[in-house]
Amino acid sequence: MVQVKLFDCEHERDLEDEMNDFLSELEERDIIDIKYNVAAIGEAGSEQVYCFSAMVLYVK
Repeated sequence: MVQVKLFDCEHERDLEDEMNDFLSELEERDIIDIKYNVAAIGEAGSEQVYCFSAMVLYVK
């Protein structure tokens, strides 16, 4: 059965750590795909907020 795991973090290092922890529990052959996205939110002249997210498709 195909499963999906979503990750959403404010810092890229946090996303990396969370994903590495999760991926270490899977067999490499069970990973179908990984999608990655970065979004920046904010207006000109103000502080920007970043959102780092990823989706792992895998077989369970």
